Amino acid sequence: MTGGPAFLLLALLACGLVAAAAMDWRSRIIPNWLNAAIALGALPFWLATRTPLWPDAAIHLAVAAAIFALFALAFHFGMMGGGDVKMLAALALWLPPLAAVQLIVIMSLAGGALTLAMVLRHRLSRAEGALEIPYGIAIAFAGLWLLGEPFLNQFVR
Repeated sequence: MTGGPAFLLLALLACGLVAAAAMDWRSRIIPNWLNAAIALGALPFWLATRTPLWPDAAIHLAVAAAIFALFALAFHFGMMGGGDVKMLAALALWLPPLAAVQLIVIMSLAGGALTLAMVLRHRLSRAEGALEIPYGIAIAFAGLWLLGEPFLNQFVR
């Protein structure tokens, strides 16, 4: 799975995640074109890894749709940005179901740490106005963690 086209596609995904995190930090916006590229990149990845369309790819789609629906509720209540929700669902297309759950857990932990740091910074600087958390950073961190985990834990069997 880590050779040839699949490895190249994972490297492109990693670059997309880093770009999304940087854009979210800078402007608090993750562009739709970048989320679309992440989502559409899953299709050649499935082909490169010989993921069967049924049931595996269908399961990927169902899990991503469920994640989108769940976090669309968070968006509805103002707890998450729309770009964050789209990025999370797009990234879930690349992951098996258990890894998608791990993505949410790691993202939540990283997002909590990011939120605490941003709140502390906001209060120490005595900034005015509402605080916006660039949650795309936490999503990208979780995605990169999961992408790097097989390489970093290669000795664990």
